[in-house]
Amino acid sequence: MSGSDRAVPAPGQAALVAPNAAALLRRNATDPDVASRPAIRFGDRVWTHGEFFAESCRFARLFAERLPAMGPRHVAVLLDNTPDYLFAFGGAALVGAAVVGLNHTRRGEHLLVDMRHTDCSLLLVEPRHLPLVDDVRADLPPTLVTRRFELPELPEAGAGEHESPACELSAALDALSDVSDPGHEPSVDDRWALIFTSGTSAAPKAVICTQRRLLVTGNRMALMLELGPHDCGYVCMPLFHSNAIQVGWAPSLVAGCAVGLARRFSASGWLPDVRRYRATYFNYTGKPLAYLNSTPEAADDADNPLRVAFGNEGSPEVVAAFARRFAVDVIDAYGATEGGIALNRRLGDPPGALGMPPESVIVVDSDGEELPRAAIDPQGRLTNATECVGEIVNTAGSGPFEGYYGNAEATASTTRNGWYWSGDLGYKDAAGFLYFAGRNADWIRVDGENFPAAPIEEALRAAPRVVLAAVYGVPDAQAGDQVMAGLVLDQDSGRGATVTTAAPGFDGSGFAAWLDALVAIGPKWHPRYVRILRTPPTTGTNKIVKRTLVHEKWRSDRCGGDPIFVRPRGEAGYRPFGPDDEAALRTEFAANARERFWDL
Repeated sequence: MSGSDRAVPAPGQAALVAPNAAALLRRNATDPDVASRPAIRFGDRVWTHGEFFAESCRFARLFAERLPAMGPRHVAVLLDNTPDYLFAFGGAALVGAAVVGLNHTRRGEHLLVDMRHTDCSLLLVEPRHLPLVDDVRADLPPTLVTRRFELPELPEAGAGEHESPACELSAALDALSDVSDPGHEPSVDDRWALIFTSGTSAAPKAVICTQRRLLVTGNRMALMLELGPHDCGYVCMPLFHSNAIQVGWAPSLVAGCAVGLARRFSASGWLPDVRRYRATYFNYTGKPLAYLNSTPEAADDADNPLRVAFGNEGSPEVVAAFARRFAVDVIDAYGATEGGIALNRRLGDPPGALGMPPESVIVVDSDGEELPRAAIDPQGRLTNATECVGEIVNTAGSGPFEGYYGNAEATASTTRNGWYWSGDLGYKDAAGFLYFAGRNADWIRVDGENFPAAPIEEALRAAPRVVLAAVYGVPDAQAGDQVMAGLVLDQDSGRGATVTTAAPGFDGSGFAAWLDALVAIGPKWHPRYVRILRTPPTTGTNKIVKRTLVHEKWRSDRCGGDPIFVRPRGEAGYRPFGPDDEAALRTEFAANARERFWDL
């Protein structure tokens, strides 16, 4: 079933389980009831907690040798989800260092900026990711290449330029003369991770996570998921993201159980992996549930060991369908890497609600004044978005948020007035339930009316054959914006539909008719343009990067060949937006002295 009634334990209910992370690893390695139990499963290989600690000691000795004795001890990690990622976390815990997970959807100069911003003095990378940094190779920190978990089918592009044994991780580990526990007792307030925010609408920021933060969060999640010694998590969300670390891996350390790793999320590989690892819990963020629901159904889908999934940003319909199909209890929550607000939905909550927040969580305008409640008409449409939609804040303080590394200005902005400012838009209904309305960049202004993108996205996800929908504003040739929707269609898009050769699976007339019959959103909120996203720009957690879509707009030179459709005012359906349409629109922008918006 979906919509668990289990409450998120308050911080006070989830105390520290060890003096520091090093002590927890040592406990797991020496407790006879834990040491021989699996800690990591990766393919057919298994490491017990004792073996994980031994490998962590090797990494700790390597870090002690390679990281500066004074100043930040930060190691950048540019890997898929392989055991080396977790060994790096274990080694960092033992010497009071921090892991900086790099997002492999970023490239070159952006990755270099991330490393410099976080003061990394060592980089761990695997051959398949070397091309991402080839053009900044001369400026990289000392680099260790790991081939320890390569798969035959994975490319090794760029590996030839890093063949020196001196920069091979295996050689560096084998050269260590001492691989015993370094015996360091780090402070529980030492940084253990710097986790970048997803950056879907702005440049990412590095959130500080101390050993205390991850230990407390791991304990809270272990309590909430009711983990025992024989549970196993399935971690296919990227380990550079907070969800994988805080919900997937950290609880397994506290409970002394296991995680099974997948290099990356795969909709087709998910169920076979869950069965192979005998996984009992699963963490997700973004759109994986929608992708899994879109795979062909099988009669035995519910025949799997999963009992609980925890994540966020799943729409109620998607969550319910996933829970029914795979016989899993799904806890879909609202939260952020910073941790300043955390809510989870419960059975009986209104559709689309994030949950009932505490009194300290309110919706405010830019001056911090609480906004009025939402007015919703009998058809379920939000009728006063301009008055009721504002930023979600926690007036009780910033909770476990420990600041952004090297960004005092952003930290001050997020914690101004002693509150936690989420950067997310929302509104409350008359009963006090909280609803998500998008990011601060997700406001669209059409004909003088401001409205949020999220309710439109929520409606479009129910359209026939639509798996994902991203809604955003593109400039109007005269003033304000027009609504544009990027749609990802399901795998069966061509079956039984009236289609166009421009985009098999998209029925422009049928989609328009479906929209016109929809009561959840008004006509002004209907997309003027539709883009069929063949390869949507995403973060590593499958969130669509809207700032990229906003930049690409309807321009054929930016959209990579994706089919674009338009529904001019008064027309019955969507038709292909071709070169003549684009040229005419550009002329219209020029005639209205708005050419700068064309080039933004």
